[in-house]
Amino acid sequence: MIPSPAEAHLQKVLAAMAGLAARPRADQTAAVAALVEQQARVLVVQATGWGKSAVYWAATSALRAAGRGPTLIVSPLLALMRDQVAAAGKAGLRAATVNSTNQDGWDAVFEALAADALDVLLVSPERLGHAGFARRLPGLLASAGLVVIDEAHCISDWGFDFRPDYQRLAGTLLGLGAGTPVLATTATANDRVTQDIARQLGPQAITFRGSLARSSLRLAVVPGLGALARTAWVAQALGTFEGSGIVYTLTVAEAQRLAGFLQASGFAVAAYHGALATEEREQIEDALRRNALKAVVATSALGMGYDKPDLAFCIHVGSPASPVAYYQQVGRAGRALDDAVAVLLPAESDEQIWAYFATVGVPDPQRVGQILAALGQAAPRAQSLLALESATGIRRGRLEGLLKILAVEDVLRRDGTGWVPTGKPWVYDAPRWQALAQVRAREAALMRAFAAGQGCLMRFLQQALDDPAPSDCGRCSVCTGQLPGPGAQPAAALLEAARTYARGQDVVLEPRKLWPSGGSVAGSDRPTAQAQDGRRGSTGRKGRTGRTGRIVACSEGRALAFAADPGWADLLLPLFNQSDAPAPAAVLDGVAALLARWRPHWGPQPVAVVPMPSARHPQLLASVAAHVAAQAAGPGQLPLLDALQQQGPLPARDLASGAEVAGLVQALVLRPGAAVPPGPVLLLDAQSSSGWPITVAAALLREAGATAVLPLVLHKLP
Repeated sequence: MIPSPAEAHLQKVLAAMAGLAARPRADQTAAVAALVEQQARVLVVQATGWGKSAVYWAATSALRAAGRGPTLIVSPLLALMRDQVAAAGKAGLRAATVNSTNQDGWDAVFEALAADALDVLLVSPERLGHAGFARRLPGLLASAGLVVIDEAHCISDWGFDFRPDYQRLAGTLLGLGAGTPVLATTATANDRVTQDIARQLGPQAITFRGSLARSSLRLAVVPGLGALARTAWVAQALGTFEGSGIVYTLTVAEAQRLAGFLQASGFAVAAYHGALATEEREQIEDALRRNALKAVVATSALGMGYDKPDLAFCIHVGSPASPVAYYQQVGRAGRALDDAVAVLLPAESDEQIWAYFATVGVPDPQRVGQILAALGQAAPRAQSLLALESATGIRRGRLEGLLKILAVEDVLRRDGTGWVPTGKPWVYDAPRWQALAQVRAREAALMRAFAAGQGCLMRFLQQALDDPAPSDCGRCSVCTGQLPGPGAQPAAALLEAARTYARGQDVVLEPRKLWPSGGSVAGSDRPTAQAQDGRRGSTGRKGRTGRTGRIVACSEGRALAFAADPGWADLLLPLFNQSDAPAPAAVLDGVAALLARWRPHWGPQPVAVVPMPSARHPQLLASVAAHVAAQAAGPGQLPLLDALQQQGPLPARDLASGAEVAGLVQALVLRPGAAVPPGPVLLLDAQSSSGWPITVAAALLREAGATAVLPLVLHKLP
């Protein structure tokens, strides 16, 4: 029987991508036919490696042969777009991408489109909100022969990786006429997400959904390991696992810390996260593909769509917030292998991290009010991200998420490098966000059950994704009773090596750069030392309207530990959770070692040690201050200077920056008669969260004569 044009193009694409022996699946053929012959809206929910990309490459090939316009693909990650451009080339298609990293090349891409010299244009959802791209969008949509929404779970509130920018699709891309076919694809959608995507596609949407079981994966959970044991377990596993793989962590700090230890242990690994430059990320991705790296230690930034079919293992240090997210990430492994290992090492801090990320994408009415107040609804003025962060006290990651939501809801818009209100009022959709919180809570409960090994792990994931045919795999650690690699515990020598490494890592304290704006800082009428001796202010102006402008009061500082630091958590956390006591010898030794590593970076050496006033931990701070005074100068001892005092209660840590600084200006003062010697001083505190207490204290010390202030804290809080 002669194949239809859709079937012929699918066979051609599969042969180019997977070899002459590749045969189309029934649902692949049906999906391509629906797009090409019916101009339908189609949703494909199939396991990673099933061949979803072959559907849109084949449909593109057939539509282009019929004289239709190029395909427009909305894709959420740069790594995914790079892989898709390469895959399109294998399928015989000409593809290009428009994203935030190649704006200088946009004109050339659009010229190629105008000349009909491109078959595929890939864009990120964020481009839909870019003014320059938005102007071109109507023309692109009018000429598009096919629109593809890749990783379509991002379009749904209920998807594990919802992206606010995808909401623009409902009012733009999905408003296309009936003659333009639309394809949405994902490997990670349960029934609720599938129904939501289909609803957004329209009432005539056709859904193709298959089993999500992955027969090549051997899933395992190794419970009960502490932070150092997890680090050591990974190092031992890399020495035994064949091939190369990905080690996932929940935070950037953990990715950097774990990668550093593995590198120090002799493994070729690299840390990968969203803060890296595009070029550096591309180099790491390519090195892993070439097996030049044993592993990449990555956050979820290396997830959807990364294409390395022979990825042999996937280790999670800490649990993702839902089984759906976990399934998506382990889906990178074993796509072209008969056997690949996926191991979860649950962490005691998982639920705290889940709680943070569960709220990052949910607008908090109080914080939104702070943003809108800082922007000035009555007399709107553009504010940069740095200025908004300073004015509101909202941390950068959470602030960026809120700004994106407000922009998608047309409450704010970009104006150059700043943000400005549109005049549209913002209304908090309480039912929507409460329902989402309930979904997130249910997902967390499922992940707890998965990590506890309550039944076959693959069946559990299938059920979590509402797979129509879940079944026991017979291969996971629950089914077999066998754990891979090091088993239940790593070697003792590796555990001690992990402890030594962790305790030797410095935590850098970046100084605050701007005093909070908006006039919210209550000032003091006291004349400053700089005003008294005629020196001009380098710590920021000060008066009735408060401290304003740029801050140069603090130099770069150091902390012994950050958050639940694996090297110090067992010693430091009890110090802050029990009654006050002097620091144990191990902590004092750690501080001495930190000073020794830091001393070469000081330049002029400190002339005194100044402890912060402490109502909660006076003995702890006094013991560390005495030790620092004895150690900081090498031979000899620095004077301990009790120059600061607290004359009122300190403000709560969760206040906006302006309110916190206003309270600190009133509560922290120089002790009467205190003489601060000229020269650098070490400023010591037990814990630091926002950084504002040591910033205000540093400003006081600079105004009293110190030429530099070097902050040193035991524990930096997130």
